[in-house]
Amino acid sequence: MWHCAIRAAPEDPILTDEQWAQVARRIVHATGIAPTGDPDGCRWIAARHADDHIHIVATKMRDDLRRPRHWNDYHRADTELAKIETEWGLRAYDRGDRTAAKRPTRAETEKATRRTGSPVTPREKLRATVRTAAAHATSEDHFFALLAGADILVDKRIAPSGDTIGYKVALAGDTNAAGDPIWFAGGKLAPDLSLPKIRARLTSQPSDTPTTRQVQPAERWRHTTTALRNAHRTLHENSSPSAAQAELAAASELLDILPALTTGPARRGLFAAAQTFERATRSAIRFDYAQAAELRTSAKHLLRTAGQPIPDAPALDLLLTLTLLTIAAARWHRAQRHTQQAAAARATLPHLRAAYRHTAAPALDNLTQRAPAPAAVDRYDTLVRMALPEHAEQILTDGSWPALAATLHEAESDGRRPADALAKAADSRELDTADSVAEVLIWRLHNTRGVQPRRAEGAQTRITTRSRTEQRQVQAPDNKRLPTPSLSPERARRQR
Repeated sequence: MWHCAIRAAPEDPILTDEQWAQVARRIVHATGIAPTGDPDGCRWIAARHADDHIHIVATKMRDDLRRPRHWNDYHRADTELAKIETEWGLRAYDRGDRTAAKRPTRAETEKATRRTGSPVTPREKLRATVRTAAAHATSEDHFFALLAGADILVDKRIAPSGDTIGYKVALAGDTNAAGDPIWFAGGKLAPDLSLPKIRARLTSQPSDTPTTRQVQPAERWRHTTTALRNAHRTLHENSSPSAAQAELAAASELLDILPALTTGPARRGLFAAAQTFERATRSAIRFDYAQAAELRTSAKHLLRTAGQPIPDAPALDLLLTLTLLTIAAARWHRAQRHTQQAAAARATLPHLRAAYRHTAAPALDNLTQRAPAPAAVDRYDTLVRMALPEHAEQILTDGSWPALAATLHEAESDGRRPADALAKAADSRELDTADSVAEVLIWRLHNTRGVQPRRAEGAQTRITTRSRTEQRQVQAPDNKRLPTPSLSPERARRQR
């Protein structure tokens, strides 16, 4: 028997019996169960026992004793339903492009709940761990070593030539009735986690040749923020679709790296953001990882700051820029008619904002305690009204205004003109999408304190140029590896 249930959206008008009959006829025709005008089509019935849905049941044997040609019936039915929604003015559902990772089955979810009390399945845990390892790895051997270090069972598929041509992973303790591990191939966890895709990601990154100059952690965070701004520009300018898709994949790698650099609630928020945003990184658009080399390289270099104190202003500016890029990603996907990817980008925003709040709260409190005298605050009030009249009321009524006044006072103490510093911070990029314009200006002012952005970017360009020159002259040692933090992911309830 063949069974299909079709339900209207709650906000749709109630369809008549004749309309539901038309829907049923179109579906059995589109799926090949009973093509219109075919007297030998499968026998079927449609039952309506509620206002909003019907059930179609059919035999899987035609009258001429042949099997129906109903391959790919789910997607053929879905395509026909999309046409009906458009023709009848019904709610259009978010449809995918068959690039999403496979969801856990009901049996997997129930088994996970029975064993651990959590609906997070081994498939989801493995997907998160493998994705994080791929983002942290500097080579194929390093990738498998990271998986082993995260207590993941790995079984490589070896060709007769001795080359590794595939892999599968299992969660320690996740066994079947016979006591054997339950394996998942990398490509079955997600389309971009197959060994060829991971190799393409690893081989497209530049060799990591050390520079002669010591780079401070704050500078690495600033370099990554600059790369994020360039990625945002690529999405905003609606340039090459492949370049935009490459930047989104690189942003996902950065999100997979950030939890290893943070702790506490901020880490949990970033981990949840990474797991939610990963759906926004896959579409049918082909791309080359090398198209986003700047952002991917900056993200890898950011790993070197693991275990070191996080510089407040650069880190918070990065989170704000990442939020801005996520908003642009949702708009770009919507323009490309990628409904599921756009929804995933929008669902990422609350997690990023939560991570920002947990990181910003202590820094803002510290600045508020250093607020200048009332006379100075009044002077900065006038300055804001003159420099940013369109945002002045929002800034001055914001709870972060005392912290911004303290930041302007520190800039003036450093010998900078507050009016010039404020104008430069406001002009660096738009402010219209900011939830708190005052906080955005605080971190921009701190990031330009004592560092001229053009000089910093120029230094980065010189480092990159010198590194590429050295790569042509010196072969980096094969055993060079970046220090990598623990990859054990935080337990998080699946966002649906």
